[in-house]
Amino acid sequence: MEKIIQTAGKMQLGDFAPEFAHYNDDVLFGENWNNQDIDLKTRCIVTMVALMSSGITDSSLLYHLENAKAHGVTKAEAAAIITHAAFYAGWPKGWAVFGLAKDVWKDETAGGDAKAVHAAEMVFPIGKPNDGFAQYFTGRSFLAPLSTSQVGIFNVTFEPGCRNNWHIHHADKGGGQILVCVAGRGYYQEEGKEAQELRPGDVVNIPVGVKHWHGAAKDSWFSHLAVEVPGENGSNEWLEAVDDRTYNSLK
Repeated sequence: MEKIIQTAGKMQLGDFAPEFAHYNDDVLFGENWNNQDIDLKTRCIVTMVALMSSGITDSSLLYHLENAKAHGVTKAEAAAIITHAAFYAGWPKGWAVFGLAKDVWKDETAGGDAKAVHAAEMVFPIGKPNDGFAQYFTGRSFLAPLSTSQVGIFNVTFEPGCRNNWHIHHADKGGGQILVCVAGRGYYQEEGKEAQELRPGDVVNIPVGVKHWHGAAKDSWFSHLAVEVPGENGSNEWLEAVDDRTYNSLK
């Protein structure tokens, strides 16, 4: 389980109230928050409800709402939690908390709408979160297997700003990959070359042994079919992430 580390007490009150700072950073967060009898997502939910019930809607609640989002509480879950608690803690408190929660989860709200619009632009499904390869992506991606026999074909969808790491396709014979762009706007780049903008209808042939990356533009969802070219002893070599400076320089 991820270890929670807190230093706000020492930073803000270390000189004025060192004992309070110690209890806040080392006991409340250092020991209590890292107790493993319940998971961090559950602790975040309990804390949200406790602060809401106490009528606390200042920066401390904002911190814990952001912490809840970071540990897996979705917009839909947050809305259900606040609504449920409002019946017991008070309706005005629910309104006050929603005022903060809407800003914390605003990207998920906007992203959900944009995702639906993007899905409507193509005939292929977006599929499920690409959790199996998440470690090789910056941002969220989704994967829909279209063909897993004869030739592997997968619809890969990237949220805005998402891209995969630099990688190389290997094979003793044949192999490589073909990208067929089906929706949105994205990029493909080979090492040592300028990035190539991709739009629906564009096709990219990727030979074996070529270091490259591909993904969405900063302001657009993007989907492409990834066609696996048959080969002998094929494999992918995943390398470093595309650095932000290189990516952010793209239009």
